[in-house]
Amino acid sequence: MPIAVNSARGFTLLELIIVLLISVLGFAVVGSNISSGNQSTRIQAAARDIASALRYAHGQALMSRQPVSVTVNLGDNSYAIGNRGKLYRLDNEIEISVTVAEEEFAEGQQAGIRFFGDGSSTGGRITLELGKQLRRIDVNWITGAVAIHDTAA
Repeated sequence: MPIAVNSARGFTLLELIIVLLISVLGFAVVGSNISSGNQSTRIQAAARDIASALRYAHGQALMSRQPVSVTVNLGDNSYAIGNRGKLYRLDNEIEISVTVAEEEFAEGQQAGIRFFGDGSSTGGRITLELGKQLRRIDVNWITGAVAIHDTAA
């Protein structure tokens, strides 16, 4: 004799609401973690861009045996490499400070780091700050080596 089963298969409305609530809470946690990493990503990208420009200028000075400089404009958050004429802009929210030799400061909030044909440089430090994120880009005056240091403010 066959047994008839009258139970309906599926989910109740309460079960669906609980699953949706858990999903929304999970996405909220992921979203907040992504936005907090956004500052770190932006400042790291800016630090790598400037370090790359400094390394490029160092290589150009070595190849041409002529001085090549990277000039940072503190007024509009930009930098330029030598006489290439192209201006590279950084995020306006990033605060830039530069520590260089006194003779490398120009009028109009511009400071430069110059690389010489023998591999040496005027040396200096470029500091980028965004919120609690801080990146230092150091240029060794003897070797012209460029290094990025990550620190928390």
